[in-house]
Amino acid sequence: MTQRVFITGGASGLGRALALCYAKQGAKVCIGDINPEQGAQVEQEINAAGGTGLFLSCDVRRLGDLEAIRDRLLADWGGVDVVVNNAGVASAGSIEDTTMTDWEWILDINVMGVVRGCKAFTPVFKQQKSGSFVNIASMAGLMLAPLMSSYNVSKAGVIALSETLSQELRDFGIHVACVCPAFFQTNLTNSMRSDIPGIQGNVNKLMKRSEITADDVAQDIARAVEKKDFWVLPHAKERRMWVVKRHVPWAFDWLMHQESKRWMKKMGGAA
Repeated sequence: MTQRVFITGGASGLGRALALCYAKQGAKVCIGDINPEQGAQVEQEINAAGGTGLFLSCDVRRLGDLEAIRDRLLADWGGVDVVVNNAGVASAGSIEDTTMTDWEWILDINVMGVVRGCKAFTPVFKQQKSGSFVNIASMAGLMLAPLMSSYNVSKAGVIALSETLSQELRDFGIHVACVCPAFFQTNLTNSMRSDIPGIQGNVNKLMKRSEITADDVAQDIARAVEKKDFWVLPHAKERRMWVVKRHVPWAFDWLMHQESKRWMKKMGGAA
């Protein structure tokens, strides 16, 4: 059976990589995004890769946009098999310098955008008695580096929501996957908000150094959906650190504090 996939923020970065990953499997892939030019381009790329592409305008800050896409996919495709809540933004700064406007902005997109996606499509999955939610969180929600409080909180919120829904929806035949990558090459810093001088450049350097690509993460996600796995943790070093945190918390705290001091010095946020 041809898979039917919907991806928010699908016009660039990980969303685009995942759209093309599914397209190569012959899937029907709808991407929702706020950028119509990039969205139309990726729709063509999906078709060229062997899938059936559809771009629809979508702002995850509006539940009505997601409900309209849900209704369109029900009418055109008869349902949907995988919903990827991928759209997200980044911010950085100390607790005293990050504005409340930036806090509200990032939580509205990164947390409430995922909430809206799950809320809109859960009735479809329940009616089908099948479906997978793929919620894109981050290792930032597990590792909690300094000067990233608003971003960390937003991604920890996605993790908490995903764990909750995994329990709540499992007996309805609904699978939930929570994706927690570390740094990899993407365009996240394009919309990043921060008052820290040069932080976008420093984050971009860390992304470029990563041996993990967006295509690698996309393939990990596709495998997790197929195997019905919950955790998707693409980076080996961070997986090991997470194990240390869970089993030897005092050692993790010491290691993280040392790393945090180096991070803050690099970002200009420490004495």
